[in-house]
Amino acid sequence: MRTSRVPFSSTTSKAASGKARARMSMTAQRRRGQRAYPAGFVYIFLGLYYATGHGTDIRLAQYLFAGLYLLNLLLVFRIYCRTNKVPPYVFFFMCCASYRIHSIFVLRLFNDPVAMAILFLAINLFLEERWSWGCLLFSLAVSVKMNILLFAPGLLFLLLQRFGLLGCIPKLCICALLQVVLGLPFLLVNPLGYLTRSFDLGRQFQFKWTVNWRFLPEEVFQSRAFHAGLLLAHLAGLGLFALHRWHRSKESILALLKDPAKRKHPSPPLTVNNILWEAPQIIFVLFSSNFLGVCCSRSLHYQFYVWYFHTLPYLLWCTPTAKLAHMPKVLLLGVIELCWNTYPSTICSSLSLHICHGLVLLQLWYGTAPPPAPQTPLPSRKPPALSKKAQ
Repeated sequence: MRTSRVPFSSTTSKAASGKARARMSMTAQRRRGQRAYPAGFVYIFLGLYYATGHGTDIRLAQYLFAGLYLLNLLLVFRIYCRTNKVPPYVFFFMCCASYRIHSIFVLRLFNDPVAMAILFLAINLFLEERWSWGCLLFSLAVSVKMNILLFAPGLLFLLLQRFGLLGCIPKLCICALLQVVLGLPFLLVNPLGYLTRSFDLGRQFQFKWTVNWRFLPEEVFQSRAFHAGLLLAHLAGLGLFALHRWHRSKESILALLKDPAKRKHPSPPLTVNNILWEAPQIIFVLFSSNFLGVCCSRSLHYQFYVWYFHTLPYLLWCTPTAKLAHMPKVLLLGVIELCWNTYPSTICSSLSLHICHGLVLLQLWYGTAPPPAPQTPLPSRKPPALSKKAQ
């Protein structure tokens, strides 16, 4: 009797332990030239593999991801409730109007929404001033999908602003230690292979899947010079926002390295035209840091939409909005959604997506500008009135 050929992982699942099979699966991926993921992804999807009868009960997996989708919405709504920035009707579009997001969660079962749900849980902990637990979950999210590192520059800024350099080091150690603990089974076997494949910063993307650079020739899309230009643009954007939009103190940005108690000018509370400190400031720094990375990405695939979909309403409404300006912002959300629902992507859809991203960046830059310094009135030069005696 002829037997059909089955995947390697399913033939060895009965004989190997979970960690050993995960190691062999990653080794097989490397041999086939495929991309491996960090250790957190392996553990979570290994649990899903067993929970769904070795990957046979797809309906159960979809139910689990539907629950994850609802949990993700709950975490996002809890973040937005701390800001009172976004009008309530916008949440309808967030919940019901995105076919692509529903597909990513429930139909495709990607690891991107898993990482983002953990990330939003970490942000909720940051808002509750539980920075150590938040850093632990942030690192866990990174171990599921590397795109969470786009939030890292903003998080580093917030840690320096909140704790200074010496107080920031223990938080960073928490992030690093969790990566070592989760990746230990793989680091003991093949440390170089695990680090280079799981955190592959030089990964080459396929042109046929790009959503944002379809209007470029494929030779330019694959060019290292183009990639270097995007990296420089990303770093420049982060530097500009860190210096002029995130940092509000009158001191130099190097003052962030000092202990907060020893700083001369603490960050002042911002006025109505700006982002207030505490919850909205934390959200603004993290969301804008991620959005800058998305704008400068070497390629965006369809599942990457979940990287910033739930942050777009805040990025659009965190700035002062006149009554007549609400509809253009809703229209902007609709055009972005249309671009992501165009398959395969076209020159028009890619250009439209970049135009929308540019408009969001412009309103973020100008809408959160610090107010001009109040000018002291010049002394009056009118001659003094003569007394009656002088007259």
